[in-house]
Amino acid sequence: MTYHNSRHLRLLCLTLFLLISFTAADDAAVMQKFSTSLSPAPPTWTGTDFCTWEGINCDKSSRVTSINIASKSLTGTLPPEINQLSQLKNLAVQRNFLSGDLPTLANLTLIEQVILDTNNFTSIPPDFFTGLNNLQNFSISFNSDLSAWVLPETLSENSNLQSFQASNANITGTIPDIFDKLPNLQNLRLSYNNLTGNLPPSLGGSQIQNLWLNNQLQGLSGTLDVLSSITQLSEAWLQANAFTGTIPDLSNCTILFDLQLRDNQLTGVVPQSLMSLPKLANIAIQNNKLQGPLPVFQPRVTTDLGTDTNSFCLSTPGPCDPQVTALLEVAGALGYPMSLAQSWKGDDACQGWTFITCDSSGKNVTSVSFGKQKFTGTISPAFANLTSLRSISLNDNNLVGPIPKELTSLPNLQLLDVSNNNLSGEIPEFPKAVRFTDGGNPQLGQDSPSGTPGSGSGPTNTTGSPPGSTKSSSTGMIVGIIIGVILFIVIILFVSYKCYIKKKTQNVKNQEKGKALVKNDDVEVGVVNKLQTQGSVDKEMSVFEGGNVVISIQVLRQVTGNFSEENILGRGGFGVVYKGELHDGTKIAVKRMESGVMGTKGQKEFQAEIAVLTKVRHRHLVALLGYCINGNERLLVYEYMPQGTLSQHLFEWRVNNVNPLNWKQRVSIALDVGRGVEYLHSLAQQSFIHRDLKPSNILLGDDMRAKVADFGLVKSAPDGKHSLETKVAGTFGYLAPEYAATGRVTTKVDVYAFGVVLMELITGRKALDENLPEDKSHLVTWFRRLMVSKEDIIKVMDQSMKIDDEETLESISKVAELAGHCTAREPYQRPDMGHAVNVLGPLVERWKPSRNEEEDGYGIDLHMSLPQVLERWQADEGTSRMFDDSFSQTVSSVPSKPSGIGDTFDSMDCR
Repeated sequence: MTYHNSRHLRLLCLTLFLLISFTAADDAAVMQKFSTSLSPAPPTWTGTDFCTWEGINCDKSSRVTSINIASKSLTGTLPPEINQLSQLKNLAVQRNFLSGDLPTLANLTLIEQVILDTNNFTSIPPDFFTGLNNLQNFSISFNSDLSAWVLPETLSENSNLQSFQASNANITGTIPDIFDKLPNLQNLRLSYNNLTGNLPPSLGGSQIQNLWLNNQLQGLSGTLDVLSSITQLSEAWLQANAFTGTIPDLSNCTILFDLQLRDNQLTGVVPQSLMSLPKLANIAIQNNKLQGPLPVFQPRVTTDLGTDTNSFCLSTPGPCDPQVTALLEVAGALGYPMSLAQSWKGDDACQGWTFITCDSSGKNVTSVSFGKQKFTGTISPAFANLTSLRSISLNDNNLVGPIPKELTSLPNLQLLDVSNNNLSGEIPEFPKAVRFTDGGNPQLGQDSPSGTPGSGSGPTNTTGSPPGSTKSSSTGMIVGIIIGVILFIVIILFVSYKCYIKKKTQNVKNQEKGKALVKNDDVEVGVVNKLQTQGSVDKEMSVFEGGNVVISIQVLRQVTGNFSEENILGRGGFGVVYKGELHDGTKIAVKRMESGVMGTKGQKEFQAEIAVLTKVRHRHLVALLGYCINGNERLLVYEYMPQGTLSQHLFEWRVNNVNPLNWKQRVSIALDVGRGVEYLHSLAQQSFIHRDLKPSNILLGDDMRAKVADFGLVKSAPDGKHSLETKVAGTFGYLAPEYAATGRVTTKVDVYAFGVVLMELITGRKALDENLPEDKSHLVTWFRRLMVSKEDIIKVMDQSMKIDDEETLESISKVAELAGHCTAREPYQRPDMGHAVNVLGPLVERWKPSRNEEEDGYGIDLHMSLPQVLERWQADEGTSRMFDDSFSQTVSSVPSKPSGIGDTFDSMDCR
């Protein structure tokens, strides 16, 4: 028996010895392979005893446990066989020049640290992290040559992970919601990638201390609310993304010392809790749309608050005006919408705040008009603090919750419209003078006692007055109104008479000057003359500034119905566009801006529009007819484009009850836009870069021909090719990668945006649609992924076009190919706009104008500036001077720099 036991023991020992020998031999083979894959290998990597090589550690069985060859200036690759080193715990090859595909490390169950950063690797396999149960530290940062990859869900298997660093590693897609399965993770650094979507909910409650998600190419989006529950957070870099909403309450983040939130789209008031954080040492919040009083931090804190780029009520510490404070509380109940944050600037709500109307003194808010703005949230009781309010319009939104009883205390309230929302609860009893409309709220008033007026079925006016009192009160009110109107008319007639006597002589002169006609491609030849003679109160049109007419505010008020809501064509970042109609039915478009709303940026855009459109004229660029400066207001007058924007026809055709664009129309629009942008880039006297090319800035005429509009962000370029460094401006989804990352702009940023527009024309989808799943929300990425070959065109094509013939499919294919070239990642890989026009031209039937004069642009050289046009017109008429001597100094070309226009503006008034 003893003999047999002894024999078994010897066999077991022999087996173990052979196994160790074989596995050690396997490691030797891998290390020899590793040595030959490096070029050159480290000088000590010679001989067969790899355990003596520099940077290599082995255990007692000659198994490799660590490879550390950092900063050796090595080139070459990592061999695929490296995952056979089953005892490997540490792999550190950072700061070299290694390249090629990374080998999978799947099932290296003992590995604890993998450091690959600052190399030139080109790809990472999908199963790279599978089975790495002991992985604690991983870094692959600064490998910009990596092909696009996503963070795998399998990372959740690495429950021991403490640090994950992958900045500038070409990661795309969303951040997976796996952090509840990574209880030990403390460092997450993913800066300078192309991550999109929201912050995952599982970040809340995690143990992360250092969170770097800054400078994503397209930008992470959604709110920052999850930060409030990352209680161990000490460093949060979230700048240069697209985060929205408010800065959350971070009072539980007691060890937070560095918070970077600049260059996002945050709104609302900076919370007091942020200013009280005990460890905070550094904060940057500039380039957002934050509101309320300027935050005051403790002296130890280094701050960059962006007083000129946010919307704080004051540039110095102190409380806001009470009306401003109340309105910000109202906005807070709505989630601080971006449309309000962009407009509600300064400490005077009567200075150009959108949706706000004040009394004749310009001091008291009398009306808040939020109707049809798609606002969400609740109705704030803070309305009651605006004691001069007469009208509150909240109709046709998505508001929830009750109607605050505090609104019944407003002493001057005459109108409250809350119809067509999702309100609920009891209906407060308003005084008899209040016209209260609550229809379209099915849940409103359902819990009210029987007989309570206003069950949500229609307009309700709650009164408690005795019979007959309403009639008596109404009669008195009518008499008072009539008397007031009569007195007002008498005052107006008296003032008008005095003005008439004073200006009679000059009006005669101005009527003679008004005979000068400004011609434009698709606008009535006499539009400017009609504007000059439109107003009966004040017919002054005055002078041409750089070839553009200065139009009186009285005329613009008359032709737009005093800027009535019925004439609103659209709203932009710096104002409202109104339709105007002259006495003969000719239509114009008037863009109305207020300096309080615009700020410095808006003023520059106003000046830029005039500067550019004075120098360029083209059939496919919207024409500027004139402008007006009236106090704080700045108004631009354009030719009217009756079919609205391309955006409306591409994305809102169902809502607008119109037919979808067919392919012939789409490709014609693409060619028109291409010709307009080509002219800006290379055919005009000076080269310009548009910087904001998108469907909402492409306008359509009745014949569905397109013109490029909105030149407020245009920059001039020396020769159209050299780059110009500027602040990034434009619209997410259309920004070229190099422009978003560096701020350097060339004509190729317009080419990229044009490529995105082509994709939108093909697909009928928006460049950035957050309503879609993350893998489909970014159009360029989705389009490129699906368009592998021509046969894939059916997958991406807008199905509303119903294409079934091969010729049209071939046409769409060519445009898709062009779109791909235009959106190439590198600027040098994109074609010039001239090439794009050459590709699109043969796909469009030759356009025959309906009138001969359209063919030659009404006899005007479209490459001439407006001053040159006027000069030629004067010569043709045999007139040496159009104006009297008092205006001779102002008839000149607009200076090449917009600031020159501003100097002229400061001394002008068109009232």
